[in-house]
Amino acid sequence: MRTASCSCRQLKISCAGEPRLVALCHCLDCQRRTGSTYSVAAFFQRDKVKAEGDVGTYRRSAQSGHHVTFHFCPSCGSSVFWEPERKPEWIAVAVGCFADPAFPAPSNNGWEERRHHWVCR
Repeated sequence: MRTASCSCRQLKISCAGEPRLVALCHCLDCQRRTGSTYSVAAFFQRDKVKAEGDVGTYRRSAQSGHHVTFHFCPSCGSSVFWEPERKPEWIAVAVGCFADPAFPAPSNNGWEERRHHWVCR
């Protein structure tokens, strides 16, 4: 069992087993969401996750044309997990919210063409 939480630890999500996929994304939307040049997400089977705490939501269109619903802590503002419409059987969790330096490395590098030229491959 792995548990991720927001900065104030009010919102938590518990994930059973290993992630199905760990992906790094350079798309402009992920850059805006994280305030960084990329996002790292761990995707878990929907029936293997459980969220606890108060949650705010934000829904937007992705560059793929599908929608994504983001869940964040209304107290501290941390974006903790999201639901990609394109993969309804999965829940994505921000890897940084696990606060685990031993977390599995990304196996997928999505939207590479939006990568800043100074970000290493």
